[in-house]
Amino acid sequence: MWFKNLSIFRLTEAFTLTPEELEQKLETLSFRHCGPHEESTFGWTSPLGKAGQQLVHSSNGFMMVCGKKEERVLPTSVVNEMLQEKIIETEEQQGRKLSKKERTAIKDELIFELLPKAFTFSRKIYAYIDPKDGWLVVDAASLKAAEDLLSHLRKSLGSLPAVPINTIEKPIATMTRWLTDNQAPDDITIEDECELRSPEEGGGSIRCKRHDLALPEIKNHLDSGKEVIKLAVSWADRIAFILDENLSIKRLRFLDLIQDQLADIEAGDEAAQFDVDFSIMSLELANFLPRLVDIFGGENKS
Repeated sequence: MWFKNLSIFRLTEAFTLTPEELEQKLETLSFRHCGPHEESTFGWTSPLGKAGQQLVHSSNGFMMVCGKKEERVLPTSVVNEMLQEKIIETEEQQGRKLSKKERTAIKDELIFELLPKAFTFSRKIYAYIDPKDGWLVVDAASLKAAEDLLSHLRKSLGSLPAVPINTIEKPIATMTRWLTDNQAPDDITIEDECELRSPEEGGGSIRCKRHDLALPEIKNHLDSGKEVIKLAVSWADRIAFILDENLSIKRLRFLDLIQDQLADIEAGDEAAQFDVDFSIMSLELANFLPRLVDIFGGENKS
Protein backbone atom coordinates (compact mmCIF):
# COMPACT_ATOMS: atom_id res chain seq x y z
CA MET A 1 0.00 0.00 0.00
CA TRP A 2 2.96 2.34 0.42
CA PHE A 3 2.77 4.98 -2.30
CA LYS A 4 5.49 4.74 -4.94
CA ASN A 5 4.70 7.98 -6.78
CA LEU A 6 3.13 11.26 -5.72
CA SER A 7 1.06 13.59 -7.85
CA ILE A 8 0.26 16.43 -5.47
CA PHE A 9 -2.79 18.67 -5.65
CA ARG A 10 -3.73 21.65 -3.50
CA LEU A 11 -7.37 21.84 -2.39
CA THR A 12 -8.37 25.46 -3.00
CA GLU A 13 -11.43 25.24 -0.76
CA ALA A 14 -11.94 23.58 2.60
CA PHE A 15 -12.86 19.88 2.37
CA THR A 16 -15.70 19.49 4.85
CA LEU A 17 -17.06 16.00 4.16
CA THR A 18 -16.74 13.42 6.93
CA PRO A 19 -15.53 9.91 6.01
CA GLU A 20 -19.13 8.70 6.23
CA GLU A 21 -20.37 11.46 3.91
CA LEU A 22 -17.56 10.81 1.45
CA GLU A 23 -18.43 7.11 1.50
CA GLN A 24 -22.04 7.90 0.53
CA LYS A 25 -20.87 10.08 -2.35
CA LEU A 26 -18.51 7.43 -3.72
CA GLU A 27 -21.18 4.74 -3.60
CA THR A 28 -22.90 6.43 -6.56
CA LEU A 29 -19.91 5.47 -8.71
CA SER A 30 -18.77 2.22 -7.13
CA PHE A 31 -16.82 -0.18 -9.32
CA ARG A 32 -18.55 -2.56 -11.71
CA HIS A 33 -17.13 -4.83 -14.39
CA CYS A 34 -17.25 -3.97 -18.09
CA GLY A 35 -20.43 -4.82 -19.93
CA PRO A 36 -20.16 -6.94 -23.09
CA HIS A 37 -19.73 -3.90 -25.38
CA GLU A 38 -17.96 -1.50 -23.03
CA GLU A 39 -14.29 -0.76 -23.65
CA SER A 40 -13.68 0.35 -20.06
CA THR A 41 -15.31 1.16 -16.72
CA PHE A 42 -14.13 3.10 -13.67
CA GLY A 43 -15.45 2.99 -10.13
CA TRP A 44 -14.51 3.13 -6.47
CA THR A 45 -13.49 0.05 -4.54
CA SER A 46 -12.30 -0.63 -1.02
CA PRO A 47 -8.68 0.48 -0.45
CA LEU A 48 -8.26 -2.61 1.73
CA GLY A 49 -9.18 -4.93 -1.14
CA LYS A 50 -10.61 -8.24 0.06
CA ALA A 51 -9.80 -7.29 3.66
CA GLY A 52 -12.49 -4.60 3.74
CA GLN A 53 -15.68 -3.30 2.17
CA GLN A 54 -15.72 0.41 2.97
CA LEU A 55 -14.84 2.75 0.11
CA VAL A 56 -13.11 5.20 2.47
CA HIS A 57 -10.38 4.23 4.91
CA SER A 58 -9.88 6.92 7.53
CA SER A 59 -6.96 7.31 9.92
CA ASN A 60 -5.79 10.34 11.92
CA GLY A 61 -8.02 12.60 9.85
CA PHE A 62 -6.65 11.38 6.50
CA MET A 63 -9.04 9.65 4.07
CA MET A 64 -7.81 7.01 1.64
CA VAL A 65 -9.79 6.13 -1.50
CA CYS A 66 -9.11 3.70 -4.33
CA GLY A 67 -10.26 3.94 -7.93
CA LYS A 68 -10.37 0.84 -10.10
CA LYS A 69 -10.38 0.88 -13.90
CA GLU A 70 -11.17 -2.18 -15.99
CA GLU A 71 -10.42 -2.28 -19.71
CA ARG A 72 -11.06 -4.77 -22.48
CA VAL A 73 -7.96 -5.75 -24.44
CA LEU A 74 -8.24 -5.75 -28.21
CA PRO A 75 -4.74 -6.04 -29.73
CA THR A 76 -4.36 -3.43 -32.46
CA SER A 77 -2.51 -5.87 -34.74
CA VAL A 78 -5.39 -8.36 -34.56
CA VAL A 79 -8.03 -5.71 -35.23
CA ASN A 80 -6.06 -4.29 -38.18
CA GLU A 81 -5.50 -7.73 -39.73
CA MET A 82 -9.17 -8.65 -39.51
CA LEU A 83 -10.14 -5.18 -40.74
CA GLN A 84 -7.99 -5.49 -43.86
CA GLU A 85 -9.47 -8.90 -44.63
CA LYS A 86 -12.99 -7.51 -44.23
CA ILE A 87 -12.24 -4.47 -46.42
CA ILE A 88 -10.71 -6.60 -49.20
CA GLU A 89 -13.66 -9.01 -49.10
CA THR A 90 -16.21 -6.17 -49.26
CA GLU A 91 -14.38 -4.36 -52.09
CA GLU A 92 -14.22 -7.58 -54.13
CA GLN A 93 -17.94 -8.18 -53.59
CA GLN A 94 -18.88 -4.63 -54.60
CA GLY A 95 -16.20 -4.17 -57.27
CA ARG A 96 -15.07 -0.77 -55.98
CA LYS A 97 -12.83 0.95 -53.44
CA LEU A 98 -14.47 1.77 -50.13
CA SER A 99 -14.46 5.33 -48.85
CA LYS A 100 -12.75 6.35 -45.62
CA LYS A 101 -16.17 6.69 -43.96
CA GLU A 102 -17.13 3.15 -45.02
CA ARG A 103 -13.82 1.74 -43.74
CA THR A 104 -14.37 3.45 -40.39
CA ALA A 105 -17.89 2.01 -40.18
CA ILE A 106 -16.53 -1.50 -40.82
CA LYS A 107 -13.91 -1.02 -38.12
CA ASP A 108 -16.55 0.14 -35.62
CA GLU A 109 -18.71 -2.91 -36.41
CA LEU A 110 -15.72 -5.21 -36.04
CA ILE A 111 -14.79 -3.78 -32.64
CA PHE A 112 -18.41 -4.06 -31.50
CA GLU A 113 -18.38 -7.72 -32.54
CA LEU A 114 -15.03 -8.51 -30.88
CA LEU A 115 -15.45 -6.66 -27.58
CA PRO A 116 -17.55 -9.31 -25.79
CA LYS A 117 -14.82 -11.88 -26.53
CA ALA A 118 -11.93 -9.70 -25.41
CA PHE A 119 -9.98 -10.30 -22.20
CA THR A 120 -10.17 -7.69 -19.46
CA PHE A 121 -7.51 -6.33 -17.14
CA SER A 122 -7.81 -3.89 -14.27
CA ARG A 123 -5.59 -1.52 -12.31
CA LYS A 124 -6.07 0.44 -9.12
CA ILE A 125 -5.11 4.00 -8.30
CA TYR A 126 -4.88 5.03 -4.66
CA ALA A 127 -5.20 8.54 -3.30
CA TYR A 128 -5.76 10.20 0.03
CA ILE A 129 -7.25 13.48 1.15
CA ASP A 130 -5.73 15.58 3.92
CA PRO A 131 -8.57 17.95 4.87
CA LYS A 132 -6.62 19.65 7.66
CA ASP A 133 -3.73 20.85 5.50
CA GLY A 134 -5.62 20.89 2.20
CA TRP A 135 -3.86 18.22 0.13
CA LEU A 136 -4.97 15.56 -2.33
CA VAL A 137 -2.15 13.08 -2.96
CA VAL A 138 -2.45 10.52 -5.76
CA ASP A 139 -0.19 7.49 -6.18
CA ALA A 140 0.23 7.91 -9.93
CA ALA A 141 3.35 7.94 -12.08
CA SER A 142 1.81 10.28 -14.66
CA LEU A 143 -0.17 13.48 -14.28
CA LYS A 144 -2.70 12.11 -16.79
CA ALA A 145 -3.52 9.13 -14.54
CA ALA A 146 -3.79 11.43 -11.52
CA GLU A 147 -6.07 13.82 -13.41
CA ASP A 148 -8.21 10.85 -14.46
CA LEU A 149 -8.79 9.90 -10.83
CA LEU A 150 -9.43 13.55 -9.91
CA SER A 151 -11.99 13.82 -12.70
CA HIS A 152 -13.93 10.81 -11.39
CA LEU A 153 -13.68 12.15 -7.85
CA ARG A 154 -15.22 15.41 -9.02
CA LYS A 155 -17.94 13.42 -10.79
CA SER A 156 -18.78 11.61 -7.55
CA LEU A 157 -18.69 14.70 -5.35
CA GLY A 158 -20.23 17.20 -7.75
CA SER A 159 -17.14 19.40 -7.51
CA LEU A 160 -13.70 19.36 -5.97
CA PRO A 161 -11.63 22.55 -6.37
CA ALA A 162 -8.07 21.24 -6.65
CA VAL A 163 -5.04 22.33 -8.67
CA PRO A 164 -1.55 20.86 -9.16
CA ILE A 165 0.96 22.10 -6.60
CA ASN A 166 2.60 25.35 -7.75
CA THR A 167 5.55 27.12 -6.15
CA ILE A 168 7.07 30.58 -6.47
CA GLU A 169 10.44 29.24 -7.60
CA LYS A 170 10.46 26.99 -10.65
CA PRO A 171 11.76 23.49 -9.84
CA ILE A 172 14.00 23.43 -12.94
CA ALA A 173 15.82 26.62 -11.93
CA THR A 174 16.21 25.54 -8.30
CA MET A 175 17.43 22.00 -9.05
CA THR A 176 19.83 23.34 -11.68
CA ARG A 177 21.26 25.74 -9.11
CA TRP A 178 21.75 22.89 -6.63
CA LEU A 179 23.92 21.01 -9.10
CA THR A 180 25.70 24.08 -10.47
CA ASP A 181 26.68 25.26 -6.97
CA ASN A 182 27.04 21.71 -5.64
CA GLN A 183 24.93 22.82 -2.70
CA ALA A 184 21.38 22.03 -1.59
CA PRO A 185 19.35 22.80 1.57
CA ASP A 186 20.68 21.13 4.71
CA ASP A 187 17.91 18.53 4.84
CA ILE A 188 18.21 17.63 1.14
CA THR A 189 20.87 15.18 -0.03
CA ILE A 190 21.59 14.96 -3.75
CA GLU A 191 21.84 11.32 -4.80
CA ASP A 192 23.32 9.71 -7.93
CA GLU A 193 20.75 10.19 -10.68
CA CYS A 194 19.54 13.09 -12.82
CA GLU A 195 18.21 14.06 -16.22
CA LEU A 196 19.42 17.19 -17.99
CA ARG A 197 17.77 18.86 -20.98
CA SER A 198 18.59 21.78 -23.24
CA PRO A 199 15.93 24.50 -22.93
CA GLU A 200 15.54 25.19 -26.66
CA GLU A 201 12.82 23.37 -28.57
CA GLY A 202 14.02 19.99 -29.73
CA GLY A 203 17.14 20.30 -27.58
CA GLY A 204 19.10 17.27 -26.48
CA SER A 205 18.91 15.54 -23.14
CA ILE A 206 21.17 13.32 -21.06
CA ARG A 207 20.36 10.86 -18.28
CA CYS A 208 22.80 9.84 -15.57
CA LYS A 209 22.33 6.87 -13.22
CA ARG A 210 24.62 5.68 -10.45
CA HIS A 211 26.84 8.66 -11.22
CA ASP A 212 28.62 11.20 -9.03
CA LEU A 213 26.75 14.38 -9.96
CA ALA A 214 29.52 16.58 -8.55
CA LEU A 215 31.97 15.50 -11.28
CA PRO A 216 33.17 18.13 -13.80
CA GLU A 217 31.45 16.43 -16.74
CA ILE A 218 28.04 17.18 -15.20
CA LYS A 219 29.03 20.80 -14.61
CA ASN A 220 30.18 21.03 -18.23
CA HIS A 221 26.70 20.09 -19.40
CA LEU A 222 25.20 22.71 -17.06
CA ASP A 223 27.66 25.35 -18.25
CA SER A 224 26.61 24.61 -21.84
CA GLY A 225 23.04 25.55 -20.93
CA LYS A 226 21.39 22.27 -20.01
CA GLU A 227 18.91 22.34 -17.13
CA VAL A 228 17.91 19.77 -14.52
CA ILE A 229 14.45 18.33 -15.14
CA LYS A 230 14.76 15.27 -12.86
CA LEU A 231 16.90 14.78 -9.79
CA ALA A 232 17.31 11.97 -7.26
CA VAL A 233 17.35 13.32 -3.70
CA SER A 234 16.61 12.24 -0.15
CA TRP A 235 15.02 14.30 2.59
CA ALA A 236 16.18 14.27 6.21
CA ASP A 237 17.30 10.64 5.89
CA ARG A 238 13.63 9.68 5.95
CA ILE A 239 12.49 9.41 2.31
CA ALA A 240 14.24 9.19 -1.07
CA PHE A 241 12.74 9.94 -4.47
CA ILE A 242 13.10 11.35 -7.97
CA LEU A 243 11.83 14.93 -8.20
CA ASP A 244 10.78 16.23 -11.61
CA GLU A 245 10.11 19.61 -13.21
CA ASN A 246 6.42 19.55 -12.19
CA LEU A 247 7.14 18.72 -8.53
CA SER A 248 5.88 15.20 -9.14
CA ILE A 249 7.65 12.52 -7.14
CA LYS A 250 8.69 9.19 -8.63
CA ARG A 251 10.15 6.01 -7.09
CA LEU A 252 9.38 7.10 -3.55
CA ARG A 253 11.13 5.05 -0.86
CA PHE A 254 10.73 5.27 2.90
CA LEU A 255 14.15 4.86 4.48
CA ASP A 256 15.44 3.05 7.56
CA LEU A 257 14.15 5.60 10.09
CA ILE A 258 10.61 4.93 8.88
CA GLN A 259 11.09 1.19 8.40
CA ASP A 260 12.41 0.87 11.98
CA GLN A 261 9.35 2.66 13.25
CA LEU A 262 7.16 0.27 11.29
CA ALA A 263 9.02 -2.77 12.64
CA ASP A 264 8.26 -1.75 16.22
CA ILE A 265 4.50 -2.04 15.65
CA GLU A 266 2.75 -5.40 15.67
CA ALA A 267 -0.37 -5.63 13.52
CA GLY A 268 -2.82 -8.45 14.11
CA ASP A 269 -4.13 -8.95 10.58
CA GLU A 270 -4.05 -7.55 7.06
CA ALA A 271 -6.53 -4.75 7.77
CA ALA A 272 -4.63 -3.68 10.88
CA GLN A 273 -1.34 -3.69 8.94
CA PHE A 274 -2.91 -1.54 6.23
CA ASP A 275 -4.04 0.95 8.87
CA VAL A 276 -0.56 1.07 10.43
CA ASP A 277 1.11 1.59 7.03
CA PHE A 278 -1.34 4.32 6.05
CA SER A 279 -1.01 6.10 9.38
CA ILE A 280 2.78 6.20 9.26
CA MET A 281 2.94 7.14 5.59
CA SER A 282 0.34 9.92 5.73
CA LEU A 283 1.84 11.49 8.87
CA GLU A 284 5.30 11.39 7.30
CA LEU A 285 4.08 13.05 4.12
CA ALA A 286 2.14 15.63 6.15
CA ASN A 287 5.50 16.74 7.54
CA PHE A 288 7.26 16.58 4.19
CA LEU A 289 4.84 18.39 1.85
CA PRO A 290 5.01 21.81 3.57
CA ARG A 291 8.81 21.53 3.57
CA LEU A 292 8.77 20.67 -0.15
CA VAL A 293 6.81 23.83 -0.87
CA ASP A 294 9.09 25.90 1.37
CA ILE A 295 12.24 24.63 -0.39
CA PHE A 296 10.92 26.10 -3.65
CA GLY A 297 10.12 29.52 -2.25
CA GLY A 298 6.64 28.93 -0.92
CA GLU A 299 3.29 28.38 -2.59
CA ASN A 300 2.27 30.41 -5.60
CA LYS A 301 -1.41 31.18 -5.04
CA SER A 302 -1.83 33.67 -7.85
